[in-house]
Amino acid sequence: MWLLSVLVPLLRLYLCGIKVLIYQMFNRSFALPVLPKQNGRVAIVTGGTRGMGYETARHLASLGMHVIIAGNEREEGAEALRKIHEEGVEGKVEFVFMDLTSLKSVRHFAQTFKNRGLPLHVLVNNAGTMMVPERKTEDGFEFHFALNYLGHFLLTNLLLDTLKRSGRQGCCSRIVNMSSATHYAGVMHMHDLNRRICYSSHGAYAQSKLALVLLTYYLQEQMTAGGFPVTTYAVDPGMVDTALYNNLWSLAQALKKPVAKILFRTPAEGASISVYAAVASELEGAGGCYLYNGQKTQSSDVSYDSELQAELWKKSCELVGLQEN
Repeated sequence: MWLLSVLVPLLRLYLCGIKVLIYQMFNRSFALPVLPKQNGRVAIVTGGTRGMGYETARHLASLGMHVIIAGNEREEGAEALRKIHEEGVEGKVEFVFMDLTSLKSVRHFAQTFKNRGLPLHVLVNNAGTMMVPERKTEDGFEFHFALNYLGHFLLTNLLLDTLKRSGRQGCCSRIVNMSSATHYAGVMHMHDLNRRICYSSHGAYAQSKLALVLLTYYLQEQMTAGGFPVTTYAVDPGMVDTALYNNLWSLAQALKKPVAKILFRTPAEGASISVYAAVASELEGAGGCYLYNGQKTQSSDVSYDSELQAELWKKSCELVGLQEN
């Protein structure tokens, strides 16, 4: 039983990876179209100090946005700002500390931002981790679930009123959730979201990415029903050569390196889909979708389960101490 609980998620995850690599072998990476200038607009990008988050922040700033990079590594944040400023981008860029694995830190970040009285037009929930050994956060949550999903769930809810006020019909505020093809391998263990019964890093990661897609769809339904000018997008960057793969087993690491040079996307290529979802004119008002390689794509069957979406939302509210809307 234990062996199956570990092996099945692993095999499902690696099968997803193989399918993505085959696709990337025969298809070019999505090329961004010319995007409209974003002068005067404000964006928050979590995990924006390196990898795809950095490239997303850099590109949004180049369009004239005021970009706030939220991350938990101050030195990396300072270095990211230095590099972006050296490019002479039009927008303003700053780093603000936030640890997504700490509900207290997320609340402090959100309150500090709201105290500034700034609008918020784009929230890119990009930060993530992958395949870490079993580990709990200070709040007692499984690490993948907390960092990839639950911290972003709380942050999004705390900033939702600001997003609603900042958008308008024809120019909606946008929430971009970084998912992954691994969500197709994900299974929501609603009775054991923290994977206490039998831990699998592969299963925990896939579950967290599925949770982000479920959140995207449920939140869009809420925004549409309430008539609020906010749209949500789940994005899939493909397989991208970033530090996320540093937690792979030694053998997998060795096998990955030569493959990555040939078939993996670069961080800039991976970030293109987040940037597209954040500002592309052709996506205006067309939220509640899953984007892959620049196209609206069918996500996993289970991700469209409205009862599961509502159940996850309710449970998430309980876990972070929010009143369910």
